[in-house]
Amino acid sequence: MRRVLFLLIFGLAGTGILIGLGTWQVQRLTWKQDVIAQIDARLTADPVALPATLDPDRDAYLPVTATGMIGPDYIRVLVSQKHVGPGYRIISALDLPDGAILVDRGFVAIDDLGSADLAGPPAPQTIIGNLQWPQETDKFTPAPDLGGNIWFARDVTAMAETLDTRPILLVQRVASFPNAKLTPLPVDTSAIPNDHLNYAITWFSLALIWAAMTAYFLWRTRAQGQEPTR
Repeated sequence: MRRVLFLLIFGLAGTGILIGLGTWQVQRLTWKQDVIAQIDARLTADPVALPATLDPDRDAYLPVTATGMIGPDYIRVLVSQKHVGPGYRIISALDLPDGAILVDRGFVAIDDLGSADLAGPPAPQTIIGNLQWPQETDKFTPAPDLGGNIWFARDVTAMAETLDTRPILLVQRVASFPNAKLTPLPVDTSAIPNDHLNYAITWFSLALIWAAMTAYFLWRTRAQGQEPTR
């Protein structure tokens, strides 16, 4: 009897914990979907003039428009695009009356690098895009090759120091200057992880397995207890 009671308590407790974890992941899924929906709505909103003061948390993804001269110098950030292969994000300085900012002008494939016109055009450009402070660096990110102008992540602070701008990155939505070799990579939510549904399915599956194994052991224990002694 004690063994049956122990198995019952152990089985119910384990099943309850696993169901609780699955329910928590469902709640996290709803929260993450709401966050992504809010970001998507903000990304496609009408652009506003670049605010005088900015906060990376408050103003991330804010759609803005800014007009200025694109500087001749640029940073190349090594990336890879599906169906295209390796290439570079081109980061330039955009000179504005109250101080230059960074502009992510888009992607150029390595094969097109030699023929692409990457210097700033000779006239002021109106850039429409979204503000972003990407968190792409960690302790495993190689230091940039400044001599070869090859960066391995968009480090807004370091790029701003290199191009002598404010630490503000405007990711261009559409090309403002005709250049078939340079393709804008607008901000979207595809890189935001949302695996909570898979986690929930895993926890609920484990709860079902745990409950089934508990029932099996209870049945087996009871059956063994009812066997006639010889």
